[in-house]
Amino acid sequence: MFPEKEITVKIHDKVYHYKGDSIIIATGASENMVTFKGWTLPGVIGAGAAQTMMNLHGVMPGKKVLMLGSGNVGLVVSYQLLQAGCEVVAIADAAPRIGGYGVHASKVARCGVPFYMSHTIVEAEGEDHVTGVTIGEVGPDWKVVPGTEKHFDVDTICLAVGLSPMSQLANMAGCEMEDNPKKAGFVPVVDEYGETSVPGIFAAGDVSGIEEASSAMIEGRIAGVAAAYRLGFMDKEELETKTEELEKALSGLRQGMFAPENRGKKIETTEEGCKISETLLKKGFVAEEEMERFPGVTRAKGIHPVMECTQNIPCNPCQDACPKKCIKIGEKITSLPAVDESAECIGCGLCVAACSGQAIFLVNDDYEEGYATVTIPYEFLPLPAKGDKGSAYNRAGEKVCEAEVIEVRTSPAFDKTNLLTMKVPADMSMKARFYKAEV
Repeated sequence: MFPEKEITVKIHDKVYHYKGDSIIIATGASENMVTFKGWTLPGVIGAGAAQTMMNLHGVMPGKKVLMLGSGNVGLVVSYQLLQAGCEVVAIADAAPRIGGYGVHASKVARCGVPFYMSHTIVEAEGEDHVTGVTIGEVGPDWKVVPGTEKHFDVDTICLAVGLSPMSQLANMAGCEMEDNPKKAGFVPVVDEYGETSVPGIFAAGDVSGIEEASSAMIEGRIAGVAAAYRLGFMDKEELETKTEELEKALSGLRQGMFAPENRGKKIETTEEGCKISETLLKKGFVAEEEMERFPGVTRAKGIHPVMECTQNIPCNPCQDACPKKCIKIGEKITSLPAVDESAECIGCGLCVAACSGQAIFLVNDDYEEGYATVTIPYEFLPLPAKGDKGSAYNRAGEKVCEAEVIEVRTSPAFDKTNLLTMKVPADMSMKARFYKAEV
């Protein structure tokens, strides 16, 4: 990018020059790296690279993987690795608490992946490629405590240790820049429309500060509206109306326990006054004795939803998905979901499929004498079939009982999430949260 809003772009083997009246920079972020003995061995890759290999190219990054980093990137990519058929041997993080959303940690934990908080990598092992990894516990000084080392046989080490804004183009264009730790690095200074100090150049998304993808998309829309106004495609009134709507949506996403102003703070209770699960923050799952303190976890006769959503995060598709209005969150998008006991659940499963955190289950304690059914979201292949027998696992990824598949439902309305209903002993209905086929 050059002065006067001129850019060069390489398309295939040719370089083109363009001059814009307005430019929106939305270059996103790059992955951070950490160094340790053996970190340059083939098999040490960024989580984003692993995601690209799987989602874009259909290639398994490795067979046995250790993930370093428990933020949302590390948690989500770990789950995608499991879906691709990889074995995730552990998730390690030098921080004492899991950094990402609890719902993402929980769906990995119930697959049997252990968490090692306050641990970091000591050494990647191997001659010409990764064959193993050693991690160790870190003390208050962030140094590895001798005698705490743990070894894993792996062929891949995935790094999800944060992102840095890719703000080089804004800097080249002469935009005013700042080194802002709260925005995760060197970023352009922008106004409420995302416009930089250079008139007509806008920055949107992670390039102006690391946030969630949904926030980045809204920032992009705000910048687009402002650019359209600058170019004469809308008047001032329309600009203000559209921006006000988008700012309201953005403000909603920036609330809750993971709001930018809460970074680094130790949150003790939810907005509803429920004590935060320490087990969740350290091991990735809510302990059984902690679960029923949350408003979405109820016991009722007949089929009913059990919503194991325990943190105030910006999410409410379950409320919108339920045709019978059994689920209520309210106007605040970060509120914990609750069951409206005056409404009758019909067991359609739309709430289960709509929950991106896979934190909603349908429980029927009255299925038959001595048995209950639990309907879970299921996103693994091959799909089990009706009549298959396997094992049910609890939130910690431990086998708790035998299970029989009663039904597997697939529908365009479920957006590629399958609903698996399994039959378990009645006393397991509030414990069984994952299914594995018999090998």
